[in-house]
Amino acid sequence: MNRERAARQLALVAEVSAAAREHGIPLWLRGGWAMDFFLGEVTRDHGDIDWFAWARDAARLAGVLTRLGHAPVPGPPPGLQLDFVKDGLDSSFTLVDRDAAGRVVVAGGPWAGTPWPDGLLDAQPGRIGALEAAIVGPAAQIEIKRMMPVWDPSRPRRAKDAEDVARLRAALSRAPRGTSDGHWSPGRWGPGRG
Repeated sequence: MNRERAARQLALVAEVSAAAREHGIPLWLRGGWAMDFFLGEVTRDHGDIDWFAWARDAARLAGVLTRLGHAPVPGPPPGLQLDFVKDGLDSSFTLVDRDAAGRVVVAGGPWAGTPWPDGLLDAQPGRIGALEAAIVGPAAQIEIKRMMPVWDPSRPRRAKDAEDVARLRAALSRAPRGTSDGHWSPGRWGPGRG
C-alpha cells in the first residue's frame, strides 16, 4: 500500500470536509474511503476520493473547491457529478436529490430520478484515527458495489468491489445486536472509542 498517497488523500478528506462544513454543505464519503472510515483503518490503495453531495449545493461546492486550489476536470454531465483534481489527487462528487416521496435519487444524467438504496445517507460518521467524516451507510454501500454492474452494464465487476463487500459484511456480522444498519461502526465504536 502507498502510505504516502493515503496520507495525502486523508489530508484532502480533512480539508474538503472542514471547508464544506464551514460553508454548510453536507458531504458523504462513498466508495472505498467510506468503507475504510466505517472500518476505522485504511485497507487498500484508493485511486480517488468519492463523495455524495446534494445537487442544490453543486455551484457553492464547486466555488469552495476552486478556492481551495482544486481544478475542475471534464467528465460526466455536470448535473450528475463534479470531478476535481488537486496536487495529483482526484475527487468525484456524485450529485443526489430527493424525489416527491422523499427518497434519495440520482440528480442528473441518464439515470436522473433513479432511487439510491435505502439508508444511503443515514449512517453515523466514520473515523480513521482522529479524523471523522460522514459516510454512506454500509448496507447501501454493499448494495451499490454488488449491483452497479447490473445497473450499468458498461461498468464491469471488479475484484476490489468483491473484497470491499466481504470486508463490510464481516464487520456488520460483528455488530452488536440491532445495530447492523450503519448506526454502529468498528471505526467509531471499536476498542477504546466509547
